[in-house]
Amino acid sequence: MAIPSRRKERRPDAIEMLKRDYRVQDVIDYSGMEQDRLYLEGTGAMVLDHVERVAYVCRSTRADPVLLERFCTHFNFEPMVFDAVDAAGRAIYHTNVLMCIGTEYVLAGLGMIPDADERAEVRERLESTGRTVIDVTEAQIGDFAGNAIELLGADGPVLALSARALRALTDEQRATLERFVTLLPLDVPTIKLAGSSVRCMLAGIHLIPRTR
Repeated sequence: MAIPSRRKERRPDAIEMLKRDYRVQDVIDYSGMEQDRLYLEGTGAMVLDHVERVAYVCRSTRADPVLLERFCTHFNFEPMVFDAVDAAGRAIYHTNVLMCIGTEYVLAGLGMIPDADERAEVRERLESTGRTVIDVTEAQIGDFAGNAIELLGADGPVLALSARALRALTDEQRATLERFVTLLPLDVPTIKLAGSSVRCMLAGIHLIPRTR
C-alpha cells in the first residue's frame, strides 16, 4: 500500500480464516516491497478477469510494473496495462474506479483511455471474451458506476453497486445489465467522502472451500 495509514488495515486473522475454510496452498506477501517504495494495491489497482486470467491495470505509482509482473507470474495472469485520465488530465490510479468485469458483461469507462490504440486494444481484449461491453461515460464514472462487483447470490448473480451509481446509469444500460444479473444498489454515503464506493469495500474469494 502506498499510503502508510492503509497498511494498518492488514488482518492476519482474515488470512487465517481463509486458510481454515478454504484450500490455501501458498500465502504470497509483497508488503516488504513497501520499504523500496514499490506498491501493488491489490484489486484496487488491478481488475482481474478470473476466467480469462487477464489483469487490467491503469499505469500509476499504485501498480509498480515489477510487482505487477511478479504477481502475474505467480498467479498466471496476462497483464493488460494502459493509461487512463480524467477530464483534467489527472491519472486514474485505481483501475476499479473505471472498470467492473462480470461473468457476461463489462462496465468500462473506455473513453478515459486517451490513446486511441490502447483504447482499441483494451476494448478488443474485453470483447474477445464474449462479454457484452457497456460503455460508461466519465460523468457516470464520477458517480461510481464503474466501482461495482458481481457476487454470487442465493438465486444467482447480483451486481453490488451504490445507489448513486445505479441512478447514474441510463435505462438502456440498466436493461442490459438486468439480462445478466440482479441489481443490488446500496447506500454508502460515508465512504464516498473518501472517493470510494462499493467495490472498494469488498474482496472476492476465488478459492475452493474445504469439505467438512
